[in-house]
Amino acid sequence: MRFPINLDVYSGLRQQMVERQLRLRGIADERVLQAMLRVPRHEFAPERFRDQAYEDHPLPIGEGQTISQPYIVALMLEALTLSPHDKVLEVGTGSGYVTALLAELVAEVISIERHSSLAEEAKKIVSRLGYRNAQIYVGDGSRGLHQFAPYNAIVVSAAAPHLPQELIDQLADGGRMMIPVGEADSQQLQFIYKDGGRIIMRMRELCRFVPLVSDSSN
Repeated sequence: MRFPINLDVYSGLRQQMVERQLRLRGIADERVLQAMLRVPRHEFAPERFRDQAYEDHPLPIGEGQTISQPYIVALMLEALTLSPHDKVLEVGTGSGYVTALLAELVAEVISIERHSSLAEEAKKIVSRLGYRNAQIYVGDGSRGLHQFAPYNAIVVSAAAPHLPQELIDQLADGGRMMIPVGEADSQQLQFIYKDGGRIIMRMRELCRFVPLVSDSSN
């Protein structure tokens, strides 16, 4: 039987997560590590999973969605080499956890979530924690949000069957994107860099994400 964990223990568990799951596994970007030390992941977890909030696995949040594994989140954020002046598009708000991490790291976060119930709950948590530089919208994430483009970086928290051209089009020159691509049983993270008219792609780690659903496929 699991028992509730007090807030002081949460702080210690968060420190262990950063040191053991992230730093020891090669995450070296201090800004990312410090952001993950500051943002309380347990606040974004459903009550019944809060005692698992700092373990090295995803957590279900409803609507068939999850909070991603901490290591994968850190890996994606580190790969984007985010600047404090960046404007970032997040595709797949989910719980709002990555939204909050991005708000720690960049000037402006635009996040889109197709499930209105998740978007509303994420807004409440992100606002309660004091983040004022993040905006959350409901919509088809595969199409991005053209009205706020271009973006210095895009992070996609769901697996697309192929690279969405509309997201690539919304990257600024010099923009970067991290996106999982593939089907349920075969996905790989891809790093995209936009250099003028050229798109440079690097294959990264194998992964497992929920699917990126496009309204046009319904």
